[in-house]
Amino acid sequence: MVPVFMSRFLTAVFIAVFTLPALGASIVPAPPQLDAKAYLLMDAASGKVLVGHNADMPLPPASLTKMMTAYVLAAEMEAGRIAADDMVSVSRNAWSQNPVFNGSSLMWIEPGMDVSVADLERGIVISSGNDATVAIAEHIAGTEAAFADMMNSYAEALGMSDTYYQNSHGLPAPDHITTARDLAILARAMIKNFPEHYKIYAEREFTYNDIRQYNRNSLLGEDPSVDGLKTGYTREAGYCLVASAERRDMRLVSVVMGTRSPNARKNQTRSLLNYGFRFYETTTQFAEGGALDEVRVWKGVSDTLSVGVQEPVVLTLPRGKEKHLKTVVTKNESIIAPLAVGDALGSVALVLDEETLYETPLVALEAVEQAGFFARLWDSILMWFSKLFSA
Repeated sequence: MVPVFMSRFLTAVFIAVFTLPALGASIVPAPPQLDAKAYLLMDAASGKVLVGHNADMPLPPASLTKMMTAYVLAAEMEAGRIAADDMVSVSRNAWSQNPVFNGSSLMWIEPGMDVSVADLERGIVISSGNDATVAIAEHIAGTEAAFADMMNSYAEALGMSDTYYQNSHGLPAPDHITTARDLAILARAMIKNFPEHYKIYAEREFTYNDIRQYNRNSLLGEDPSVDGLKTGYTREAGYCLVASAERRDMRLVSVVMGTRSPNARKNQTRSLLNYGFRFYETTTQFAEGGALDEVRVWKGVSDTLSVGVQEPVVLTLPRGKEKHLKTVVTKNESIIAPLAVGDALGSVALVLDEETLYETPLVALEAVEQAGFFARLWDSILMWFSKLFSA
């Protein structure tokens, strides 16, 4: 016979072994608290913000500005208005010895030199050259001021509502500001819209004019999952880093602004990324064009119709929670032909723990033409009886 104290002990062990892991699997702890003016962690696929602190506080972006310069450059190249092998004539304004650039990061270009757009792109992204940004700005828009107007137009189109650019490089200027949230939006857009240009952010070094320079994002050499994006520093901005990493089919974007040292921005970025990958996962619901249900169609050449959603839904969930996700389909009462592909016929909701995470229209996946007169008349009679007996 087992003593009472031993029985209680074994019961406690059983609960600890079989209950606590199951509970812990769904618990997401509080995010790390960073010593930075602002920071944010976003799922690049869904756009969901996992961690945020002062995410909408306007701050000077320093060289993080060059992310938008590179974005505009990539957009102009993709549109065919400039090409990678175009040669750019360097002006005195873009000269590395311009006093405005004194003490700042440079590609080391000189007036009268002809530099390819491809080299200037790497000079912006890898070397963080202020001279390279001005050369590109003048080549694309004629003047740096006109290029700044383009930057602001792109920012507005991307929904970067708290950003305003006054130059292409990020050296201090009145009202030259952005936010952690806007930088995450920009990073996500670069990754999604211009993947070939985004690859440059992962390059570790660039040599031009016999000068080899190394990418200042030191996480590239320490974490193989990290493949971008950009560092920044001025006395006003502090040490900043926008990074992106991909692990287990999940991509995250982190933004850290206003830290005290290069090591601080690196370590705090690592903390954000590790937290996001450890406790969250990206899931895709509904195959593209896949049917979720069938509905009764009245007065059509077909009596039934396949319905679903127009495109897959991407969600960010606490790791291990996907199995608890429920799909709730609500169909309109009377669905009458004619119907076209994409017509809304109800709604689809994704629910987790009684909370609706996402709702989208339930749509027709195929067209149904209207039936002839007698078939419509017969269906009208059937509909009347159906309503009569369901009342």
